[in-house]
Amino acid sequence: MNFQKLGPVESSKRYLDLAFSKARTKAKERDINSKDKLEIARRLEMLKLDVVKADLISRLERILSEFPGVDHLSEFYIKLMKLTLDYPTMKKSFGAVNWANEKIRHFHRLYVGKVSNATNYNKIKSHSKEYYGRISSIMKQIDANLKYLEECRRIMKTYPDVKEIFTVCIYGFPNVGKSTFLNKLTGSKAKTAAYSFTTKGINCSYLDIKTMEGASKVKNKNQLDDWAQVLDVPGTLARPERMNLIELQADLVLKNLAELVIYVFDLTETYPIQEQVKLYRMVSKIQPTLAYISKKDLISKEHIKDFYEQYEIDHFTFDQIKEKIADSKN
Repeated sequence: MNFQKLGPVESSKRYLDLAFSKARTKAKERDINSKDKLEIARRLEMLKLDVVKADLISRLERILSEFPGVDHLSEFYIKLMKLTLDYPTMKKSFGAVNWANEKIRHFHRLYVGKVSNATNYNKIKSHSKEYYGRISSIMKQIDANLKYLEECRRIMKTYPDVKEIFTVCIYGFPNVGKSTFLNKLTGSKAKTAAYSFTTKGINCSYLDIKTMEGASKVKNKNQLDDWAQVLDVPGTLARPERMNLIELQADLVLKNLAELVIYVFDLTETYPIQEQVKLYRMVSKIQPTLAYISKKDLISKEHIKDFYEQYEIDHFTFDQIKEKIADSKN
């Protein structure tokens, strides 16, 4: 699912300003064919009430329709949302937006009737002012909810567009070269950041199994079976009982999406080899796992040989891993 199309959620003040401005503009543009000044005033106020209501309802309903409902999400996305968002607060915020939607409709019907039956200009203006005050109060009551939904949107836009196809997961400690491996395998440019857990989120790229050429997106969505999905997850440590939020995302991919894992070792000992081996053995018990040694230009062949003899872990070259991916998919 692609979350990139989620539109911004503005503040209540912004929505009110836009609605009131649009109402004033529409009223200025409207030419009412009547000599009765009271009738002209009534029609103009009713027009503004209609425009304000329609504009606010349109914006609130866009929020409700654009954000995906749980019924339309895979188990992976539901778990990812619960990991990265305050899920109960998000649901409560959607409920608040829906409540505001219904209240605005209710007060619109009520005050259109009052304006329609008003017998003088002052009553028309008084009813209109009351209506604007009521809906302004409603919108201000959900301002915190709107702000939280915007926070949710920004986080959700970082989610990968995961497809239901054969999935390879690149796993390992932070800074061991996972994103470099992804870039080499698929030709993509993984997003990284200069802090301990360098991958910002879950990077997603694709590999054409027939040609073994990579891409940042599937070129022909009607041929998904010909592609493998390659996910580069944030670096994690060998501490399942004390995982932080970023590590939990990596664990989520491992357990819910991965069908083959490429485990990247860094023998330059950015992290202790024993700890990397510990995590490798944990991962290999969960999913089929291939070991890959990165940064070989920084270590000797003897070092690699000693690693194998001590831990008895078969490791594969880059080309061998590409072949293994093709074989696993087929």
